[in-house]
Amino acid sequence: MSSNKQRKKELQAKRLAKQEKIEAEAKAEQEKVQKIAEAEHRAQGIDVDQALLRPNNSYTCSDFEQRGFYQDVPFTCKDCRKEEIWTGTQQKWWYEQMKGDVWTTAIRCRECRIKERERIAKARRVHLEGLAKKGENQQ
Repeated sequence: MSSNKQRKKELQAKRLAKQEKIEAEAKAEQEKVQKIAEAEHRAQGIDVDQALLRPNNSYTCSDFEQRGFYQDVPFTCKDCRKEEIWTGTQQKWWYEQMKGDVWTTAIRCRECRIKERERIAKARRVHLEGLAKKGENQQ
């Protein structure tokens, strides 16, 4: 017959072993679900070519660099509040061909980007015309 202290230690060891078993099973299930999700996403995603990305001096890397593929990212347009999706193809073009910063994401829909470019071009044109007039007046 064992003492109460011994019995208490045995019960605690059993509880600990049972808890560890439950945690290990939950972790294995979570890893299994994550692997399945990654496989599904990889089937839909577009692979990242690390060599084509613009160098950045960060100690960390972005989500898509860690994953190794681009995923479609939903976003809301800053100007018109329309829900849009930034596709993996668009991301690949932005990051790898245009050498966009890896920490930037889409914030405007296509229509609003066009309007913003026109607005900036008009403002630049007005500014340069003003400078030209000022130069003529000073001469």
